[in-house]
Amino acid sequence: MEALGIKTGQADVAAKLRDAVARLLGPPGDILELRRLTAGATKATWAFKAQVGNASLPMVLQLSNGPSRSGDDAALPLVAGREDAALMMAAAQAGVPAPPVRGVLTEECGLGQGYIMDYVAGETIARRILREPIFAPLRASFARQCGEILARIHRMEAKSVPFLTPFAAPRQIALYRSIYDRYDHPVPALEVAFRWAEDHLPATTGETVVHGDFRMGNLICGEEHIRAVLDWELACLGDPMQDLGWLCVKTWRFGGPGAVGGIGERADLFSAYERASGMVVNPAHVRFWEGWGCIKWAIICLMKGQSQRSVEAFAIGRRMEEPIHDFLGGSF
Repeated sequence: MEALGIKTGQADVAAKLRDAVARLLGPPGDILELRRLTAGATKATWAFKAQVGNASLPMVLQLSNGPSRSGDDAALPLVAGREDAALMMAAAQAGVPAPPVRGVLTEECGLGQGYIMDYVAGETIARRILREPIFAPLRASFARQCGEILARIHRMEAKSVPFLTPFAAPRQIALYRSIYDRYDHPVPALEVAFRWAEDHLPATTGETVVHGDFRMGNLICGEEHIRAVLDWELACLGDPMQDLGWLCVKTWRFGGPGAVGGIGERADLFSAYERASGMVVNPAHVRFWEGWGCIKWAIICLMKGQSQRSVEAFAIGRRMEEPIHDFLGGSF
C-alpha cells in the first residue's frame, strides 16, 4: 500500500474502500493518496483518488460515528449515514451548492454508515477567506450569497427529507437546559442567559428545513463564490431565522469586523434573503437566534470539555467563556 501513497495503518480502510468504489462507482476502484482529514465526534472524513475506468477521480469518504455517540451527544438530533447523504442530494436538487454524492455505503462494504462524494476544491479556513487578497471578490458578495443559499435551503420540501426532527426554540432551550443541569457546574451567567431565552422566545415564522450549522468553516469558498455547503448533520425542521442568526454569532466571525461571518453586514444578508425567499426578516427575531446561539455554543463547549475525547475537545471546552462574554456584552 505504501507504493500507492497509503500508510500501512490505513490499509484496511483502503482495501474496503476499493471494493466499495468498484461496486458503487465502477471498476477497478484502485485507491490512491488516501489521507485522513478529520476525526470528529460525528464523522470521520477521508480524501482520496479513485480509479474508475480510465479516470482518476478526487473524492471524499465520510463515515458516521453516530452509533457510537454516548451521553449528552446522543440526546441531540443528528442526521447520519444514509439520511445525511439523502439530505445533501435533496439540497442539490433544490439548487443548494452541496458536494455531489456519488455512492451510499451498504452493509456489504464493511465500512459502516457513510457515503462517497466528489471532492470540491476551495477554502474553508476562515482566517484565509477573511484576509487573503485572492478572496476579495468573494468577500464583496459573501452576505448576499449566504442569503440566497439559505433561501434555497428553506424552500426545500420537508417531505423530501421525512427523517428530519422538529427542533423549535422551546425544545432546544429545554434540551440544552437539561444537559447543562446534568453537569452540576453552576454558572450564574448561564442562569441569566437561559432566563433571557425563555423570556424572549419569538413568534415562529413557520417551520422549514434548517441547516442547523450554516457558518464560516462549513462553507467551501472559491475566489468569487461559495462552492459547497458542508456538515448537514445538525439539520432539522424549525424556524428558518435560526440559520440567519447562527451565521451571525460572533464566534463564527473569527476576528473579522463584519457581523456575517466576519465579512458582511446583516442588512445585506437580510435583503438578499428576502428577495430570494419572499419572506420578510424581522431583525429582532434574528437577534434572538444570535443570542441563543451564544448560549447554545457555550453549552456545546461545556459538553466538549467534559467529554474526555481528545485534546481538541478540551481546547474547545476552554472557550466556554467566550460566547458567554459575547452574550452578556450584547456583542453577539
